[in-house]
Amino acid sequence: MNRNSFLRSCLHALLVSSFCLFILTGCQSTLDDLSSSGSIPKESTPNNDSQPHTGSPDNEEKGKTFTAKIVRVVDGDTVKIKLANGNEETVRLLLIDTPETVHPSKPVQPFGPEASKFTKNLMPAGSTVEVETGIGERDKYGRLLAYFYVDGKMVNKLLLEKGLARVAYVYAPNTKYLAELESIQKQAQKERIGIWSIEDYATSKGFDDSKTDEASKEESFDATGCSKPKIKGNINSKGNKIYHLPSGQYYEITKPEEMFCTEQDAQDAGFRKSQR
Repeated sequence: MNRNSFLRSCLHALLVSSFCLFILTGCQSTLDDLSSSGSIPKESTPNNDSQPHTGSPDNEEKGKTFTAKIVRVVDGDTVKIKLANGNEETVRLLLIDTPETVHPSKPVQPFGPEASKFTKNLMPAGSTVEVETGIGERDKYGRLLAYFYVDGKMVNKLLLEKGLARVAYVYAPNTKYLAELESIQKQAQKERIGIWSIEDYATSKGFDDSKTDEASKEESFDATGCSKPKIKGNINSKGNKIYHLPSGQYYEITKPEEMFCTEQDAQDAGFRKSQR
């Protein structure tokens, strides 16, 4: 190969290389432009914003609710309601516990009557309430577990605010509003109102009657209250509500669902007197 042929070959190779480089550069530019315009989807990458937010339970929205009629308030934290289909249910307010007033084996506890009266005033018989059931809908006694709302306010919270209940019976997964309820309880404890006005009365295990004297107990009962209800209220296999007096034939063998201080209390609750 002579000198001129060699030079022509080199020049030709240089031109071909330059042309290829130009083409490749233009293609890459075009790809970049298309990618930035969204015409070509980019490789997906994990995005925290696309993941479900657990958030704080306090900030959760109200769950599925329904409306119901109040049949009657049993005590501060237990209510009987009538559903839209006419069925009646006993409902236990979630995450709270009020002192006893109708327990078959316990005396009326301090601030129990106040809690019961407060709940009755909020939800009188015949009134309509909003009910938000828990995730585990029933307890071991078959009662519905729920949060109640009156005029948009949660009854469970209101009882804690007044010092008429303690946070209790905390079982997952029904802990949706737990942090907020505990915060309300701490404020009531700080102010020493209601059950928190009696030192060591409200405990993590329940209410300790031994921490208050008889005078304190008497002050906590309303005019119609009594410390030891004697009248037994029983619901028989046919669904009949019957109350039994201590002098009755079947009193000793009757297992009560509820206890009453007076016959009028029993009758107001829908029970009739035993014929024996």
